Amino acid sequence: MRRTPSTAGHIDAAPAGETGDGAPLLGSADPPPCVVVNGAGASPVVLACDHAGNAVPRALAGLGLAPAELERHIAWDNGAAEVARRLASRLDACCVMAGYSRLVIDCNRRPGHATSIPVESDGTRVPGNEALGPQDRARRREAVFAPYHRTLAERLDAVRADGRRPVLLAIHSFTPVLDGVARPWQVAVLWGRDDTVPAPLLSALRARGDLVVGDNQPYSGRAQYGYTMNVHGVGGGIPHALIEIRSDLIADPQGVDRYAAIVGEAIETTLSRIGAGPGGAAP
Repeated sequence: MRRTPSTAGHIDAAPAGETGDGAPLLGSADPPPCVVVNGAGASPVVLACDHAGNAVPRALAGLGLAPAELERHIAWDNGAAEVARRLASRLDACCVMAGYSRLVIDCNRRPGHATSIPVESDGTRVPGNEALGPQDRARRREAVFAPYHRTLAERLDAVRADGRRPVLLAIHSFTPVLDGVARPWQVAVLWGRDDTVPAPLLSALRARGDLVVGDNQPYSGRAQYGYTMNVHGVGGGIPHALIEIRSDLIADPQGVDRYAAIVGEAIETTLSRIGAGPGGAAP
């Protein structure tokens, strides 16, 4: 079992999901599939952290990987959970964090996609993901993937129930080098067709003058493999953006504090520009 985000409140694990021998995939000693930070937050912003944790259910025996592999970026978004937690406090926003490693099942990929349960990631073979049958995949989806997205949908609905339009922001981190290619961006905004949030957010980040800011870098928000923004943002018809921070910059508490402050200030400026805030409604 690996680490999962810790907070005062959480959503309990769903009982669904079994291993091949009929035992529950998530046992009593396993962490829940997701945690909710600041569930009573007053802001219309809902934060999502798709790759917050690197836990592996005990029943999956670490996916056959050495413990060090589960600390790498292939298993989770290093530093993203800490930044998201600070943003939830600063913005008084609810944050939903996925607790399990993206190698168990990626909460930001459509189930069935080739990278949903990868057999290889950045040159590392994942033995526990090889030769999985449809039932194995369905059990992971039901135990880990579905509770996270159900909780996120519920939190967005709760904002709507208060007569406000939610703003969805996903917090991610990216490795400084991938496949031998350096990535110079320090922070980036990924988006598709709706620039309600991305345009002022990019503007606020660039206005600082001390950052290398990526626009749809190191990945494009227009690619179709991202799940959370497409389903809850585009599909829900609400303003949204995905924020990426380079992981080496948030590898220690000082870096986390610095970038949570940078991103938090840019988000606050954006919310002001689009008419959203703790008591307001997004346009």
